Amino acid sequence: MYLLQAPQVLDLQTFTSMPESFRRPEPSVWADANRGGQVTDSFLEGPVFDDDGNLYVTDIPFGRIFRIDTSGEWTLVAEYDGEPNGMKFVDAHTLLVTDYKNGLMRVDVRTGRVTPHLPRRNTESFKGVNDLVLDARGNVYFTDQGQSGLHDPSGRLYRLRPDGQLDLLLSNVPSPNGVALSPDGKVLYLAVTRGNCVWRVPLLADGSVAKVSQFFTSYGPSGPDGLAVDTQGRVLVANPGLGYVWVLNTRAEPVMVLRGPTGASTTNIAFGGPGRSTLFVTDSTHGNVLKLALDAPGVQLHRWSS
Repeated sequence: MYLLQAPQVLDLQTFTSMPESFRRPEPSVWADANRGGQVTDSFLEGPVFDDDGNLYVTDIPFGRIFRIDTSGEWTLVAEYDGEPNGMKFVDAHTLLVTDYKNGLMRVDVRTGRVTPHLPRRNTESFKGVNDLVLDARGNVYFTDQGQSGLHDPSGRLYRLRPDGQLDLLLSNVPSPNGVALSPDGKVLYLAVTRGNCVWRVPLLADGSVAKVSQFFTSYGPSGPDGLAVDTQGRVLVANPGLGYVWVLNTRAEPVMVLRGPTGASTTNIAFGGPGRSTLFVTDSTHGNVLKLALDAPGVQLHRWSS
């Protein structure tokens, strides 16, 4: 008989905090809409690592992208008129960024130059793109969240093919957020923040999706945000409303609960460090990056040049 075991509870540790010199305790249009007008000096998301072990994060309200070296030192890479959120490297020096204000953007991390990649679909602006992941064929899966929710379940999941074809895979999601792929690339996991759950999206051989199901159900004031998958096929779910990261087995049972400090908003996650076995977590509302060494590495992320 299979018996559900209580999850192991572990505490995340602070890796680094945004220096005071970079903090901006001032109003912003983004904070007016998304933080109830509360002055927010930064809001970190989008963690991703380069080949040298440097961590890159976005600061949404002030249109900034930072590089954090292995010792925790911060460097401003780019600042522009945008609201960058999730990002992934498509080659050694280029980030593809989901920008809520501008669509998909490219950033050259050597120069800080920011250029449009896909700002609109058939001249129609996106609702507000949020996160992305690449598969082994060079397809880019990205979410278009906007202000959707249970009151307006019209958020979208897109696939952008290498030839430029854009496929609308889902259009009925109440706040699509983080995305991650199973180790074999046959299943996409989709965080549904206002539904407080994670959907399981089978990717069929003909390019379509079918039998999309609810994989995991959370609780609390703000649901799942960023996602990651490890080499064991476990799904890691950042849950900002709880200050947790859930580690789920293939049955969607929590086998670990990684807790942030009291009041932490654990939004996005990425594997890095030696052997990709350390999980790094953005605590967005405090400008912190947390971390914890785990027992299995994250899956290798794909790029266009790989």
